[in-house]
Amino acid sequence: MKFMSNRCVIERIQPEHYMDIQGLYTNESVREYLGGIPQKNYIEASFRGMLEAPFPNTYFYISLKKTGEFIGLVSIDEYHEHEVYELSYQFLPEYWGRGLAFEVLTQVVEEGLTYLNISSIVAETQTANRASCRLLEKLGMKKVQVLERFGREQAVYEFFNDEKLVAKIQC
Repeated sequence: MKFMSNRCVIERIQPEHYMDIQGLYTNESVREYLGGIPQKNYIEASFRGMLEAPFPNTYFYISLKKTGEFIGLVSIDEYHEHEVYELSYQFLPEYWGRGLAFEVLTQVVEEGLTYLNISSIVAETQTANRASCRLLEKLGMKKVQVLERFGREQAVYEFFNDEKLVAKIQC
């Protein structure tokens, strides 16, 4: 599966993407709200899990159209309770604040809900990660729960397939 947004290429993760993903997982700024930098064996196991994930769990490698530079990772994966699917994302800090995450996530949500044939999608982020909360709200997701997980307060957002993406209206 491969598709495009205005400025990015969104493709299923491949074995040759390992070094970029390792760089993402070892970036302190990226991992600030994700439990810190994991051990190398965790990164390797996590990457293998991404490659071997059963459908409809999908992991996307994000790169810029113009240069091919890697900018981030986006996934649609089983949520903790395995009853719904979760949108997750990590982007390198040098690409923050440019609207790229919004652009890519808009496309991934639209493609994911249709192609993966799922009725809703959730996203969970630490409430302290205000930028991520704003991004999810800008996408049109609604905060449905606040809970404590991993020793931190988390906000759970949800988007249903029958809702219009705010992103489509704004573009």
